[in-house]
Amino acid sequence: MTNKLELYYKAAQSAKIGIWKLNLKTNQVFWDAVTKCILEVPEDFIPIHGSGINFYTEGENKDKIEYLIEKAISEGISFEDKFQITTAKNNIKHVECICQVEMKNGKPTQLLGTFQDITKEQNLINELQLNVEKFSSIFSSANDAIIIIDSLNGIISDCNTRASELTGYDNLELIGLNNSELFPTKHREKDDAFISNHLIRDDYTVNETYIITKSADIIPVEVASGKKFMVNDKTYLVCFFRNISERKNVEGKLNLLSLAASETTDTIVIANPQGEAIWANNAYLNLTGLSIEEVIGQKPGYLSKGPETDLQATAIMRKAIQDKKSIKITILNYNKQKKKYWFELNITTVFDSQNNLINFIGVGRDVTLRIEKEIELKHLLEVTSQQNKKLYNFTHIVSHNIRSHTSNLAMVVDVIENTENTAEKLSYFDLFKEGTEKLSETIEYLNEIITIQQKTNIEKTKIRLKDEIEKTKKALSLVIKESQITITHTIPNELIVNTIPAYLDSILLNLFTNAIKYRSPEREAILEIGYEVNENFTIITFRDNGLGLNLKQNGHKIFGMYKTFHGNEDAKGIGLFITKNQLVAMGGKIEVESEVGFGSVFKIYLNEK
Repeated sequence: MTNKLELYYKAAQSAKIGIWKLNLKTNQVFWDAVTKCILEVPEDFIPIHGSGINFYTEGENKDKIEYLIEKAISEGISFEDKFQITTAKNNIKHVECICQVEMKNGKPTQLLGTFQDITKEQNLINELQLNVEKFSSIFSSANDAIIIIDSLNGIISDCNTRASELTGYDNLELIGLNNSELFPTKHREKDDAFISNHLIRDDYTVNETYIITKSADIIPVEVASGKKFMVNDKTYLVCFFRNISERKNVEGKLNLLSLAASETTDTIVIANPQGEAIWANNAYLNLTGLSIEEVIGQKPGYLSKGPETDLQATAIMRKAIQDKKSIKITILNYNKQKKKYWFELNITTVFDSQNNLINFIGVGRDVTLRIEKEIELKHLLEVTSQQNKKLYNFTHIVSHNIRSHTSNLAMVVDVIENTENTAEKLSYFDLFKEGTEKLSETIEYLNEIITIQQKTNIEKTKIRLKDEIEKTKKALSLVIKESQITITHTIPNELIVNTIPAYLDSILLNLFTNAIKYRSPEREAILEIGYEVNENFTIITFRDNGLGLNLKQNGHKIFGMYKTFHGNEDAKGIGLFITKNQLVAMGGKIEVESEVGFGSVFKIYLNEK
């Protein structure tokens, strides 16, 4: 018997099972080395009756062990249970304690038991229980409908409350139902294949399909199948069903909007909050000549600027984008082939519910035809306004000047008719002749003005400017000699101007004679002729040191008809008026700088186009 007991102790030690004894007659307590190790007490620790109770955790565990030991001692009832203890080193452990009661003459004489550390097993059980609780919570409260299918027969073995809400069946109706009953007939074959395929593949996959509810409603769903798992040699598949009706409605609307946006003749560009394009429709690509790859990621319009683009309009648009404001603007742009077009653009800002900027949406259209018509109309209105003004002035001149001459002639005729003396009558014929000559001269001037304004389509000719200057000097050589004016120029041989020869001859003649007429008697007269060339005009300058003009007083009427400023008897006030009209008729202009007592500078602009 002793050998058997020793063998048992060794087996227990090998299995790390502690042995303990309590002699009820002597109250002597025995703990083997494994028991002491579990309780983390020294090997020489000597236990006494009741000392083991102190290791049990206060509360339920301690109360329970005290109760079971008392029952074993008083009534001889053995027990087997699990407890939580706190070791001598203050570590928490879980133990399993088994107690057997030895009886003699019907009374308990000794308690003999085992003591085993089951901390790892209990922690694993606790963790499994926690996971079960978590899974149960997730399973029951998940937003998706969860259905567990028996892979052998396709029968639904479990489901959550969301499955009932989605399908219209209660949980008891779903459990035991074949999963294929949830799919409309026309989708059933495809969905059976989907589930069967994933039972074989054993991986996570998402698919879109439709289910039919208990009330026969067809609902679009997204089905996600998880990995298979086994319980009691049975294989199950977990499927997650999500109602995507709202998403499908939104997608449908978006598809319609996308189709409309893609096919509309208006250009549409969508940009992110940084102003970089994320989408553009075909109309925009066709208008700009860009590919979608050249647009995406770039700021719209980065290649649309050109020589005539309004930089101020561009700055206004850039400022609006920086300030996250909507704007409507019309601007001259250039496509990839550098062809210009007028672009009317509406930029709208889009914000989310938290007032965060989501996108810029630019909707535009090619308004080149409209703008060109507007420019043409504006030009016509300006021309009409100028012509009306000229007509008004011309009418005023005609009515005033001709009326004056005819009035004078009428007076002479009246005097002649009322004079009896023949000699006196004859004396008035000189006045009549002079009056008719003045009337003829006035009509000739007016006719010349009309001729200039009507002949706007006369073709220009390329002329060597230096030759024309020399011809004018030669024509006026006697007058130049008598006035003792010095005329110099810096016009090179190669300077060619595009002009109407008769007009240029008249212009040069007027400017030469003006310099001669209005020379200053206080100094030797000088006329210097120079030039400069820019992109649009050849500019000829006539600088003299003559009497000069008070431009503050007379600048607004210097190019008017019959305007004279120095009281010269031979001044008609018609030369500069005709000169201006001739230059305007050729697309040019005339400017003057002058100061009394210092001379004048006339600049004529010859349009080379």
